[in-house]
Amino acid sequence: MRIPESRGPLSNALFALLAQAPAEAGTGLDGLYHLAAGQVAGTSDIIGDEDIQLALFCLYELHYSGLAGVSDDWEWEPALIRVRQLVEAPFEAALRAAAHRAAADFELPAGALTSDQVADVLFGLAATDTGPSVSRYVARKAGLDQLREFLIHKSMYQLKEADPHTWAIPRLSGRPKAALVEIQADEYGGGRPERMHSALFARTMRGLGLDVSYGAYVDAVPAVSLASVNLMSLCGLNRRLRGAITGHLAIYEMTSSQPNRFYGNGFRRHGFGADVTHYFDEHVEADAVHEQIAGRDLAGGLVEAEPELLADVLFGATAAMALDGRLSAHLMSSWEAGASSLRAAVPAAA
Repeated sequence: MRIPESRGPLSNALFALLAQAPAEAGTGLDGLYHLAAGQVAGTSDIIGDEDIQLALFCLYELHYSGLAGVSDDWEWEPALIRVRQLVEAPFEAALRAAAHRAAADFELPAGALTSDQVADVLFGLAATDTGPSVSRYVARKAGLDQLREFLIHKSMYQLKEADPHTWAIPRLSGRPKAALVEIQADEYGGGRPERMHSALFARTMRGLGLDVSYGAYVDAVPAVSLASVNLMSLCGLNRRLRGAITGHLAIYEMTSSQPNRFYGNGFRRHGFGADVTHYFDEHVEADAVHEQIAGRDLAGGLVEAEPELLADVLFGATAAMALDGRLSAHLMSSWEAGASSLRAAVPAAA
């Protein structure tokens, strides 16, 4: 991914540092650490902080496909990992607070839970989601510009779909590992690159004249879009949060099938054919199967094997719901006001 435009002092200092080799950084790393400490201490809303979320997003990108022109030696530079951890701690605390609010009225069954009970709890959590429905709006009202904006927001994750959850595979064993591999094999197209879900999403974007280069629209999306992806990277890259990434994937699958049906209908309403809607249509069917595997065998199997991870499984699920609700509210409030949900104008589609 290309290095984006900075959004404040932290991302600006980070990008200036990454332009050098680690051996040339000198005191710049200490300066970045102290700057980051001041930024996180001074923000009133770390989830919505444009500068912090962009910096964290780019720090995580070093562990995926990297950043254009940036040395791969930065990936495990201890001082840079220290900066990332400094930002992660208050970000995780804010996510836990949001997750707690999202599930404040939800009561858990008493005692140790079976895998079926864990799945029932997650399905119950999914049913409590009463936030604004972007999928229904897309199906019934969204105009072409809003459809493009919708795809641009989603592109920050969908163009690397499954990758954050794949980090969990070597951290699991037995039944939950086998379940995750089964789900991910479908996400990666069963060995056929043209059937990878990220490739299907790119095809949808092309149908609306959008740039399918990964990160092409990073400058256009707001902090809350980046925060949703940063949540996945946080949970996927930290072994201690392996329960959270399984809960995230489970709730993701459980809340996906019906919305994707609506999304497909919204694009069909504008006359788009199967080349554009196939991504959504594929998820209607696939996620109806995946939700059972993810709920019972993945999340449920993990809690049966390691009961102490139940709280983190629920954290991953409810944090995902909380951020999805916040992003949905942003989209709907923008569109209903006749405004764009993006930070910057996007060139007209081809």
